[in-house]
Amino acid sequence: MSGVKGLKLSPDLRARFEEMRAGRLEPARPRDAATVVVLRDHPRHGLQAFMLRRVASMAFAPGAYVFPGGSVDPRDGDAGIAWAGPEAAEWGKAFGADETVARGLVCAAVRETFEETLVLLAGPTPDSVVDDTRGEDWEADRRALLDRSQSFAQFLERRGLVLRSDLLRPWGHWITPEVEPKRYDTRFFVAAIPEGQRARDVSTEADSVVWVRPAEAVERARGGEWFLLPPTLATLHDLAGYDSVADVLAAEREIIVHAPYTEIVDGEAYLMLPEDAARHYPGM
Repeated sequence: MSGVKGLKLSPDLRARFEEMRAGRLEPARPRDAATVVVLRDHPRHGLQAFMLRRVASMAFAPGAYVFPGGSVDPRDGDAGIAWAGPEAAEWGKAFGADETVARGLVCAAVRETFEETLVLLAGPTPDSVVDDTRGEDWEADRRALLDRSQSFAQFLERRGLVLRSDLLRPWGHWITPEVEPKRYDTRFFVAAIPEGQRARDVSTEADSVVWVRPAEAVERARGGEWFLLPPTLATLHDLAGYDSVADVLAAEREIIVHAPYTEIVDGEAYLMLPEDAARHYPGM
């Protein structure tokens, strides 16, 4: 693939691309989604990120190491949620979204992280945070959020909790290519794991979890040991330039929209990656 900053499409995706190019197929509309890179400072290894490996049976990216996250639930934008920190309008400016979408993204970021790791960025007051989410009562709440029998707003209200948007920082923005049958408009956040909490392997979509130095994860991907999607790899590479969680949270980020696209090169169809992602991807 020398000289081509992209990934060769599979036959199925090449067929989809040809259908779209001929005007017989419309691209899927991307769903708003949020991803959170949960970080910690390890006494020996330094800055580490929490990652999950997707089970091999998943239709999308089986076996890939990913960060916690998922789609915005329509109820995530509930304006009645108790909220501390930057308001939705400020998040909208960072991510190029209207206030309703931005509120849903922040709520989805906190909800999905709790659902997949039991890390909860919320507390009983605007300046406190839950210190332990272990126990059957918390697990029952997690399951109720997963099966949507309980909304995130209901969960917070019943427990008397305030969402801590000030514990999050905006980090990136990626849109799934038009050629993919399932598409997401994903905003990336970073956050420190609250003191006293523990990230756990509770997601049914993962078969293992790991705390890893960003640079080590990048090297494992380059060596073929780990499968990382381009947004994940690019995010980890950026984080590898920081020494501590405090440094990451203090970083000033310009949020650039990354939208890989399909292009025909010498008769072959490639998914073209942004330069800052392609230069880190194995084989490019």
